[in-house]
Amino acid sequence: MQKNILELEQKSRWVRRQVLEMISSAGKGHIGGAFSCADILVALYYGGILRFDSTNKESPGRDRFILSKGHSAASLYAVLADLGYFALSELENYQKETSILRGHPDRKIPGIEADTGSLGHGLGIGAGIALGAKMDAKDFITCVLLGDGECCEGSVWEAAMFAGHHKLNNLVAIVDRNGICVTDFLKDCLDLEPLDKKWVSCGWDVVVIDGHSHQELLSVCKQFHNKLGKRPLVVIANTVKGKGVSFMEGNLDWHHSVPRGEDLERAKKELEL
Repeated sequence: MQKNILELEQKSRWVRRQVLEMISSAGKGHIGGAFSCADILVALYYGGILRFDSTNKESPGRDRFILSKGHSAASLYAVLADLGYFALSELENYQKETSILRGHPDRKIPGIEADTGSLGHGLGIGAGIALGAKMDAKDFITCVLLGDGECCEGSVWEAAMFAGHHKLNNLVAIVDRNGICVTDFLKDCLDLEPLDKKWVSCGWDVVVIDGHSHQELLSVCKQFHNKLGKRPLVVIANTVKGKGVSFMEGNLDWHHSVPRGEDLERAKKELEL
């Protein structure tokens, strides 16, 4: 599936609107981070980047995608439902007792490759899958989406060094660089700079882009399957937490807050399709 830039932008708005409805209905969820990574997910799944088949979920040639920042699962659920992995109506049951859609991804959900949400684990899982693919001469890629707050975890850097050492050029990491963790701005609590040089020192190729520009996302992501180098690739995608709703953007309060009343109505208006 491949859409043009305007269609991708419209799809991102649709995803954010679904997330808004899901989280407000459930009364819980991580809306800020789900909004910041929506454009990345849309580019990957609708931009002709990831190889997948929702009618053959276990296809051995499929690319493996791991949402390491599992608390942002609502955006991924919206994408997977829209692509036919499960019924769109299931989004209405998000985080309700009978729903398959919990607050964090797990492998019981069609389209989910790994249980995630306990931060710092996704890249290690992805590196293991990528190494296995190398050993078995498989040509799929493994793509892991991390949060920048998650990059404060030591296990991320253990996995990064492992991948660099084994020259896993079939592994891609994307860092949703929104600058905010659960309680603070990263620059004030644990500054990651120079983030790009940290990855380079672990043996990775690094690209820095605007994580809300579908043009830039597609430009770099289209190289995933034709990578000539011998290093794993990390894409540092600069984003805005709460992107798409003006009063949420860059606001610490919207890491886990639930929009209600006037806030909900204002957000709906800003995300009108």
